[in-house]
Parts: sequence; structure tokens; C-alpha cells
Amino acid sequence: MRALIVYESMFGDTEMVARAVAEGLSGHMTVELVEAGEAPAPLVELVDLVVIGGPTHAFSMPRQSTREDAVRQGAEAVSTATGIREWIDHLHAGPHSEKVATFDTRIAKVRHMPGSAAKAAAKGMRKHGYSTLVKPESFYVDDVAGPLLDGELERARAWGEKLAVEVAHPADAR
Repeated sequence: MRALIVYESMFGDTEMVARAVAEGLSGHMTVELVEAGEAPAPLVELVDLVVIGGPTHAFSMPRQSTREDAVRQGAEAVSTATGIREWIDHLHAGPHSEKVATFDTRIAKVRHMPGSAAKAAAKGMRKHGYSTLVKPESFYVDDVAGPLLDGELERARAWGEKLAVEVAHPADAR
């Protein structure tokens, strides 16, 4: 079995979560981890699972203007043109056999605010004919530039393991 993890990260926290999810999956399947600007679109190689992760910006997936704002706040100079939103937009309509799981990073003190990059990514993937494997997941940071809250990387690894079990044995994971 194979998984592709596509992520977008401004301050490094989302990338760390993506790597932890990959660790959780890797005991059960082959995993390819790629930044959204380098991800294949459309998908040309068959995978069993596509995991998409990004930071929540302005209640949704990042866009060019919010990436530019992140750079002004001290984020690394990331591509302002291609993130998870644009990657999803370049996928072909389905139906598709690959299952999808989405996650985001968001600030803990506003965890109950509406909007989520993970929910928006899941919705975008469903529009392209993909089916979601599990509900979108959020991992929490202390502030815009992080750091991740204690225990979030362990939770991300465990989520990756849960995804692997769900892909291999859908009835056993519930």
C-alpha cells in the first residue's frame, strides 16, 4: 500500500505534523511526503491514501494574500503561488479510488472559531470526486508562528497509524 502526503507550511509547524503523520503511516505502507508546490497534479501514480495538510488562514486554506501576510509576519519565503488550495484545484475530476484524509494546524486559543483548512481541503477533494476516509483533523499551535502544543506530534503519529489501519481494514478502525 502507498500513501502520498501533500502539505503546505509557513512557519514549519504543519511540516512537522506532516512528518509525524508520515511516521505513523510508514509502519504500514510506503509513504511519499511532498510540499504542495512540488506535488504531482494531476495524480499520475496510483496511491491508496492521499493526506493533505495546511495551516488555517482566515478560516480556510491559505491563498496567495495570506501567504504574503505570513511572510510579513516572519514566515520563510514560501511560494505564494502554489499551496494546497491551488494543488487541489489542478486535480482532475473523478471518481477516484484513492481515499483522502485532511488535517490543518490552527491556533489553540481560537480552536472553536468557524472555518478550517482541513474542512475546506476535504470539501475541495470531494468536489473532484475523491472520498474522505475520516473526518478532518486539527493540530494546535500556541500562536501564529507556533510552537505546536505539547503532545501534538505524538497525536499526529497516532492519527497516521489510525489512517493506515482504516485504509487496510475499514471495519476494524471504527
